Amino acid sequence: MLVVLTGIPGTGKTTVANKALGELSDEGIKYELVTYGDIMFDIGSNLGLVKDRDDMRKLKSDEQKKIQRLAGVKIGQIAEEKDILLDTHCTISTPKGFLPGFPEWVLRELSPKIFVLVEADPEEIDLRRSSDKTRKRDKDNIGGIRTHQELNRSIAMSYSIFSGCTVKIILNPQGRLEQAVAELKEVLS
Repeated sequence: MLVVLTGIPGTGKTTVANKALGELSDEGIKYELVTYGDIMFDIGSNLGLVKDRDDMRKLKSDEQKKIQRLAGVKIGQIAEEKDILLDTHCTISTPKGFLPGFPEWVLRELSPKIFVLVEADPEEIDLRRSSDKTRKRDKDNIGGIRTHQELNRSIAMSYSIFSGCTVKIILNPQGRLEQAVAELKEVLS
């Protein structure tokens, strides 16, 4: 089974995923966490197109689409053999606008069962981003963060129309990680 976990940068989706999967593993429920961006980066790097993950969103649209498709094929093959929690983004903010994370041809390859959106308050996201020195993120304002989350909700429902998957929204406010983890565990159990 393939479950897609999304959220804009700074929502804490990877933190929620790692904690939930650790607890589920202790309970005998196994999922492999696969990061779409890592698979895309490996492909882009092997093609000589990028040097780090943050270069990905600056590629030409045709190059991004090619890498998305190749990554979708690879992840779809992995999901045929084991349960996957796919850590990714519904949309990617690029200099020319938003790019869908899963164009129709990628959705067809992946065939997800559930889309989970992790969200947080835009002010909290802004604070989390500004304190993360491990990434070279583009600066966004609170309104831009809010718009990006709203866009993700809309596109997740569009993905649902094409794939037949369900959509679950999990809130991850500051200091309430355990609540978000419990919700994700319930979805994956």
